[in-house]
Amino acid sequence: MSDSLITIIAIFLAAILMFIFPLMSMADRTDDISLLAVQTATTEFVEEVGTTGRLTLDDYDQFITTLSSTGNSYDIELTIKHLDENPGVKVTQADITKIGENLYYNEYTTQIEEKLEENGRVSLKEGDIFSASVKNTNKTIAEMLRGFFYSISGDNTYQIAGQHSATVSVNGSSN
Repeated sequence: MSDSLITIIAIFLAAILMFIFPLMSMADRTDDISLLAVQTATTEFVEEVGTTGRLTLDDYDQFITTLSSTGNSYDIELTIKHLDENPGVKVTQADITKIGENLYYNEYTTQIEEKLEENGRVSLKEGDIFSASVKNTNKTIAEMLRGFFYSISGDNTYQIAGQHSATVSVNGSSN
């Protein structure tokens, strides 16, 4: 009886070593590749907006398409910090070139998307700050396997994320 119990345990351990660990390793590598793709796409998207001074609907759609090509769904948060054009109204010694005296007001994802739908573009000016943050919203295979084997759970965890911000270096054309 003890020989058959040892045989069953050995078969079970062999199955784990032969199938489960390689599957977990491949799933982790897939997440690593998706993470790299998301970080690269986010950086390129934000840098493009920073160097051209404009965000177009086509660029944003292309960014979403690039993210979707990883096979995951994402929560995208965009922020534009507009440099206040008239800081002298709020302070007595206003010089826009002095560090620490610049005032910004923010626009967030829904406001930006509304402008994109209406105009097809958002023009930025020199000194504005554009940032994007991306997090996956679905559970990847690696997350499911880790949750199953290690009993890790939580809805607020994400495996794949990317964020980047850039200061706009030119005034975007209003055409």
